[in-house]
Amino acid sequence: MIDKKRSLRFFGDCLLIAALAIVFALNYELFVAPNQFAPSGVNGIAAMLEYVTDGAFSVGYFSLIVNVPLCLLAFFLIDRGFAVKTFVFSLVYSGALLLLQQLDLNSCKYTAEHVDTIFPALIAGAVSGFVYGIVFRRNASTAGMDIVAKYVSQKNPLLNFFWINFAMNAAIAAVSYFVYTVPGEGGAVLHDYKPVCLCMLYCLMSSVVGNAIIKGSKSAYKFLIITSHAEEIEREIVSKLRHTATRISATGAYSNTERDVLVCVVNKRQIVEFKDILKKYDSTFTFIETVNETIGNFLHVK
Repeated sequence: MIDKKRSLRFFGDCLLIAALAIVFALNYELFVAPNQFAPSGVNGIAAMLEYVTDGAFSVGYFSLIVNVPLCLLAFFLIDRGFAVKTFVFSLVYSGALLLLQQLDLNSCKYTAEHVDTIFPALIAGAVSGFVYGIVFRRNASTAGMDIVAKYVSQKNPLLNFFWINFAMNAAIAAVSYFVYTVPGEGGAVLHDYKPVCLCMLYCLMSSVVGNAIIKGSKSAYKFLIITSHAEEIEREIVSKLRHTATRISATGAYSNTERDVLVCVVNKRQIVEFKDILKKYDSTFTFIETVNETIGNFLHVK
């Protein structure tokens, strides 16, 4: 029964990842390609190759050529579930791109024509971060540099996954300075910093949105309370906040006095009420920490 549930969950994840891959392909075709800047990762390299070859070498083909071997390596060197889901994303993304390039999407494309190109970069970055965040939460990735960064950070845990990605994307942004050019006087070819800025802005927006989704929406606040009034505070937590707490026995290092430590996690709407409760009791010290996400719950037993 458990294996069946896992299989269904895995299949559901693959369907969701396939749908997100189509969104990712639409994002590229509608906002990135018409405005001549490189997005992050392997797609950035592919976009520059497509630009240099005037569309003769599609991003879709490049994605398949690079990502299929990377997914195979991930299958044997990182995690099989991660590799299969990432392969699904790569396959659907490449297929969707090749299909979209055969369609007439000119009426839907956001072509800034070198004016206010910051807006398509912001939109594309936000969509990319949304896709990346949800895919990452399903133990998968958008392939390319994500696989490389995950492997490197697995081999050396001291290296932060996101810093590795940032370094790779910064290199792509620097290269884009030499790829995207503008015509000058007398037939001269001029380099422009705008594609570099757009690439970095895209990466920044993608990281902000992606990290927010990865952290989750169930943020909360943890109160750690050191007190000699544990029972009274517990009663008020239960009756007024409809929460409970965990009590731990502790000894003060300086005074060698026995104290109780209460740990309680509440949502942000209850912070003021919690503080009002604590203000009533002397010999009470507390500090508050931000909790990115809460998982699970205790069943209420009467």
